[in-house]
Amino acid sequence: MKFGYFDDPNKEYVITTPKTPLPWINYLGSSNFFSLISNTCGGYSFYKDAKLLRLTRYRYNNVPTDEGGRYYYIKDGDTVWNPGWQPVKTELDSYECRHGMGYSRYTSEKNGLEASLLAFVPVDENCEVNQLTFTNKSDKAKEFSVFSYIEFCLWNAMDDMTNFQRNLNIGEVEVVGSTIYHKTEYRERRNHFAVFSVNAPIDGFDTSRDEFLGAYRGVNDPQVVAEGKSHNSIASGWSPIASQQINVTLQPGESKSFIYVLGYCENLEDEKFVAPNVINKKPADELLAKFQTNEQVEASLAALKANWEDLLSKFTVHSDEEKLDRMVNIWNQYQCMVTFNMSRSASYYESGIGRGMGFRDSCQDLLGFVHLIPERARQRIIDIASTQFEDGSAYHQYQPLTKKGNADIGSGFNDDPLWLIAGTSAYIRETGDTSILEEMVPFDNDESKAVTLMEHLKRSFDYIVNHKGPHNLPLIGRADWNDCLNLNCFSEHPGESFQTFGPSEGPVAESVFIGGMFVMYGKEYADLCAYTGDQAEADRAMKEVAAMNDAVLDGGWDGDWFVRAYDAQSNPIGSKSCEEGQIYIEPQGFCVLAGIGVETGEAKKALDSVKEKLDTKYGIVLLQPPYTRYHVELGEISSYPPGYKENAGIFCHNNPWISCAETVIGRGNRAFEIYKKTCPAYIEDISEIHCTEPYVYSQMIAGKDAHFFGQAKNSWLTGTAAWTFVNVSQYILGVVPTLNGLSINPCIPSEMGTKFTMTRKYREGVYNITVENLNKVEKGVTKLIVDGKELTNTTVVPYEKGKAEYNVTVVMG
Repeated sequence: MKFGYFDDPNKEYVITTPKTPLPWINYLGSSNFFSLISNTCGGYSFYKDAKLLRLTRYRYNNVPTDEGGRYYYIKDGDTVWNPGWQPVKTELDSYECRHGMGYSRYTSEKNGLEASLLAFVPVDENCEVNQLTFTNKSDKAKEFSVFSYIEFCLWNAMDDMTNFQRNLNIGEVEVVGSTIYHKTEYRERRNHFAVFSVNAPIDGFDTSRDEFLGAYRGVNDPQVVAEGKSHNSIASGWSPIASQQINVTLQPGESKSFIYVLGYCENLEDEKFVAPNVINKKPADELLAKFQTNEQVEASLAALKANWEDLLSKFTVHSDEEKLDRMVNIWNQYQCMVTFNMSRSASYYESGIGRGMGFRDSCQDLLGFVHLIPERARQRIIDIASTQFEDGSAYHQYQPLTKKGNADIGSGFNDDPLWLIAGTSAYIRETGDTSILEEMVPFDNDESKAVTLMEHLKRSFDYIVNHKGPHNLPLIGRADWNDCLNLNCFSEHPGESFQTFGPSEGPVAESVFIGGMFVMYGKEYADLCAYTGDQAEADRAMKEVAAMNDAVLDGGWDGDWFVRAYDAQSNPIGSKSCEEGQIYIEPQGFCVLAGIGVETGEAKKALDSVKEKLDTKYGIVLLQPPYTRYHVELGEISSYPPGYKENAGIFCHNNPWISCAETVIGRGNRAFEIYKKTCPAYIEDISEIHCTEPYVYSQMIAGKDAHFFGQAKNSWLTGTAAWTFVNVSQYILGVVPTLNGLSINPCIPSEMGTKFTMTRKYREGVYNITVENLNKVEKGVTKLIVDGKELTNTTVVPYEKGKAEYNVTVVMG
């Protein structure tokens, strides 16, 4: 069943009931200030770093769910309600939530009073704006009160939820007029503060949570709201909040708007105060002045929408497949931008505390968004490379605020180095900017050890060359892409992290998956070497790639599919000889993507085995049969119940690898079949089973061995977003940036019809592409016509520096 619908012209998903299976959220912000907001107004805000600069509190794992947000209590006589339904949960006469590109709008009605709440983070401003508009739809005058409410976090989100002996004594605020300033720790080690303000005179305020809620009461029934009058409380120690009361009178048909702003402000160290313990409010005044009128808000929202229109115009498709167009043109690219901003750090499943920016994660995310904002991609690559070690390995994560490696999770994930090659190659193919390779980039953020980025790529490549096991396959280290395949861990006690316990490097355990990666991205490294004039290094690289190709076919082929790995005793994993976990998805996808076995038949056999043994109606499971007991030699993967996460769950992240691989061998119908099974727009009708948002991808779906087969988890922040966009744009629709131009070579299903068009911004030019497929073939270009001139024996439109527009016709047959 559905809980809403897509509004494609407005680029919105419209939720028609607050009672969705799980909170369905949106992300506000695209630069430094971010907010998460659910369809019931839950969520939180932070500046740059969800752990170190958290503005508001949110309660994970809480019952009832989704508690903590921006709440507006409307007291209309004896009735109290909220525009987003929570937290009071009064039944509404009507409700609608529209999640759009960087904004959300809630419109609800109760007893003839309509409340419309618009929430967004303006472009390049460090604040969240809430415009709350009331309209009296009754035939009588309305007198009511509205009480705002947010709960401040004491900045460091981890410390905020653990260090109570300190935190219950340090809360501080200032109140001036309609503005509340949160200044906890500002007197000492901080020069930043938060501000929450409304653009109208207020009839009262509260900054003490205890005063506002009352003893033994919760946000669902605050004492101040029940009484109908603020206490004008000042938080001192204990928990600071911000609440303003406004009494409103509306005549029939009359509307009034109030603009609330939650902002982050900084002062220079010697400009912190204007008087003893009195904040210098100049940055807040300047920020708030920008959002005092409805006209200012509307102009700021228009700028935000225009920004997204510009971003999303860089790749569009128009076909007979409405749902495909919807995902390509709107939601998939939108999610790619969000994952670029957040990596895996802040969602409704990631608290923003334990994980920063992932090395592998951020490199993969580059693949999906580099065409949108290449200038930011360039800096991200340099930030990532700066956390690398001199031997080519790297910190697995780094903190976005400091950009320093996160020592808590450490290093030793042996696929990480190759992802740096993948991300850098994608950037250069997109932009042609080889100057990035000459940038001086430090190791472990030590500027005294800076070398060129090209040297970083060489160290990445050579790390694999220098770390091989008995089968001449890459050593796996702590893990490869599958963080839960821990072959050097051997943990037998609770509390030992599978990712950090045991030796980081074992001399035996190998990864066939990394072998496939090495062949694929080793070729791209060689291409970069040749393109920049180092043919000797390119030749050396291709020699190593050829050796790895042979090693994978020799030691990594099991007869009908590729082996997954070898454990610390050199026993195969993902082999017919295994009792459990006989076949894994990852090497079947990546080895074929790399071209291994394509000419000699192994690739087709492997993909046929995936369909026979791993496919289900909701997607392809990660492995079969599932592990039914804990295997100490395998680690975390066997700790999950069958059908969940890496133990035979449907990992949406690597389903696209199989779809991509199917296009490599020319099977467009099968590639599209795989694409649709996990694509949100195609599975909207089963939202009651799927549970997560029907407009973005989730990390995983419970597999066929699970009790809740088909239920998704971990939405939004997943490599699925980038890889699915790579799959649909580069492999199915076939538009691939190369070092020398734009290649167009679709591999499509019969249901795509006989004609579709695409627009692709590539470097300085806009490519207007028409694909004609009268015979409905799955793959094969017979003609490539560029600006009226037919090109032969190529799918690449040659790049011409400075050219602004290309008109391209691709004839398939």
